[in-house]
Amino acid sequence: MNTENTPSDVAAGPGSDGEPRRLRVALVFGGRSSEHAVSCATAASVMSALDPERYDVLPIGIAKDGSWVLAANDPEPLRLAPGHIPEVDASAPSVLVPMSATARHLIVHEAGQPPRELNEVDVVFPLLHGPFGEDGTIQGMLDLADVRYVGSGVTASAVMMDKHMMKVVFQAAGLPVGPYVVVTDREWQRDPEAALDAVGALSYPVFVKPARAGSSMGISKVDGPEGLRAAVEAAREHDPKVVVEQGVVGREIECGVLDGHGTDAPRTSPLGECIVVQGHAFYDFEAKYLDDDGIRLEAPADVPPAVADQIAQMAVTAFTVAGCEGLARCDFFLTGTGEVLINEINTMPGFTPSSMYPRMWAAAGLTYPELIDELIGLAMERRVGLR
Repeated sequence: MNTENTPSDVAAGPGSDGEPRRLRVALVFGGRSSEHAVSCATAASVMSALDPERYDVLPIGIAKDGSWVLAANDPEPLRLAPGHIPEVDASAPSVLVPMSATARHLIVHEAGQPPRELNEVDVVFPLLHGPFGEDGTIQGMLDLADVRYVGSGVTASAVMMDKHMMKVVFQAAGLPVGPYVVVTDREWQRDPEAALDAVGALSYPVFVKPARAGSSMGISKVDGPEGLRAAVEAAREHDPKVVVEQGVVGREIECGVLDGHGTDAPRTSPLGECIVVQGHAFYDFEAKYLDDDGIRLEAPADVPPAVADQIAQMAVTAFTVAGCEGLARCDFFLTGTGEVLINEINTMPGFTPSSMYPRMWAAAGLTYPELIDELIGLAMERRVGLR
């Protein structure tokens, strides 16, 4: 673990009165993916934690239809809880985002009112999970406008969103991954029986996953061939490309990575462990977000020091070879024989205070607000585009 650097004291430069002005941070959340509600919950937590004396917060929601709106600066309606699934209000005033490298202002359109211009945005915090946000799409849009943002760029975001391509990158870097089979849309359309037969190379149980989704959306645990077809079809509701992974008997261990400043190496958090206690076959959406009693998150995880060091080194390797920036959560399996397999990287992990990524950093002494400060500071240091 390396926590030598303290949160950056970011500032946006002098205001009109000569005093340092608050940094204007646009929180972008919601989106068109199946993880819309999770993104809203993340935004609620970040919004609550940002110091209003340091930051001028601009909440921008992306509705499920893809429209951009100016949301209320109120976290309460965005919280995810049993019986309440938050959603961006598509009827709110629409927002036109800058698309040139010479403009930083947002234009707001309200019914019956002339367009009005909002002040310049210093940095964007894209709190989007899943496709159309975490996958390099919004990162590319922000790069076109030379706008700084928190997190990884286009390439890392896109490749690490795709569980198939992610494994290809990890294997090329010598990182161990578990056995898996990919079922493409073309293969399934042409000959589904052959695609199912290809999965026969794996041992049951298997986990059937959409290649480009997160928060356990569309994931099924399959204990035998009779349930495989239905699981593939369920995954294809989220993504036409499906990854089937051989189940690994062992513990689920996670490691948070936080980028270094300047030429400093990335930093790693204490490890965390997800333990399914009751009522869930695996760490699914309900266990993650709606059932407080179904899982237990432990940070730091109880693993031997040598294994903890190995996992931390593998996390930094994965972060580096993927080209990640800012932050990532690296997920691993630790088998009963002591073998460590990397499962995946999340370039924009869940970010509520109870989520594993901030909890692991809290175990290192970095509070939730300090962690957000640090990420914004890293974003302000980053290059714009390729310059």
